[in-house]
Amino acid sequence: MHAHNHAPRAHAHGHGIHHAHSHTTHDGANGKLIAALLLTLSFAGVEALAGWWSGSLALLSDAAHMFTDSSALGLAAAAAWLARRPPSFRHSYGLVRAEVLAALFNSLLMLVLLGYIVHEAIDRFGTPHAIAGNTVIGVAIIGLGINLLVAWVLSRGEHTLNSRAALLHVLGDALGSVAAISAGIVIVTTGWTPIDPLLSLLVSALILVSSLRLLREVVHVLMEGVPGHVQLDAVGQDLAALDGVLRVHDLHVWTLSSGSIALSAHLEINNLDDWPGILTAARQRMDARHGIGHVTLQPEALSAHPLVRRPYPPHSSFS
Repeated sequence: MHAHNHAPRAHAHGHGIHHAHSHTTHDGANGKLIAALLLTLSFAGVEALAGWWSGSLALLSDAAHMFTDSSALGLAAAAAWLARRPPSFRHSYGLVRAEVLAALFNSLLMLVLLGYIVHEAIDRFGTPHAIAGNTVIGVAIIGLGINLLVAWVLSRGEHTLNSRAALLHVLGDALGSVAAISAGIVIVTTGWTPIDPLLSLLVSALILVSSLRLLREVVHVLMEGVPGHVQLDAVGQDLAALDGVLRVHDLHVWTLSSGSIALSAHLEINNLDDWPGILTAARQRMDARHGIGHVTLQPEALSAHPLVRRPYPPHSSFS
């Protein structure tokens, strides 16, 4: 803990402007999620029936992807709606973290699905199944078109963790459709059925990498980690360089939700009369240089004793 020689603290918290998107923007993003949900769900049942009739694991796995996409998109739309709810006495920040939780759930759901597909693919190597290649090709081509349309719809909306998780599911579908088309072509031309589970494993490996990357980012947000594009030492040095600021400590930067970053810190100053100007300058600098819009700062007025500069670890003190 830090030892300080200073007069009684003046507890003054300054909040910068919170850059929230307008309801119109959120409504548009939610509308895109719902449109993507309807497109995906409308084809998932058709593809599942075709996969069962044709005996193709690649087609069945693609249908399973589309069903999980439907739940992922539905959850994403619900989370986006919850995130627009105003703050309350129980949730002072509102429910903005609902989008992060939805992304976490969707990432874990994708990992479970991948485990099922890998299990089925390994089983298929031991017991090959007859596959109707022409049916696989035709249905997979339609599925690929729908997946690309849904991905296009989602890519034109807000790029939040939530929408990225939903988009990951859809892009996984697109890869699954490509794998199913490739498997159908090989089966029709050569009759080699092991290509079906083999391509399913390949697609699963590709999706696994993206899923783990997204999961790591979601967990980082939930653990109140510093956003990847923010350098904590640079933030501290910028605050310490403000006129009238002698030292910065207890600096914390974290993500509230996608696109919303918060900061809190204690600033040691000589004179509390300088605080309004320091606070305004700090808000402007944090927003302009680091994209941090929610700033909470506590001034600490030093006593008449000379400031003793004690060495502190860089992550906890900036002089």
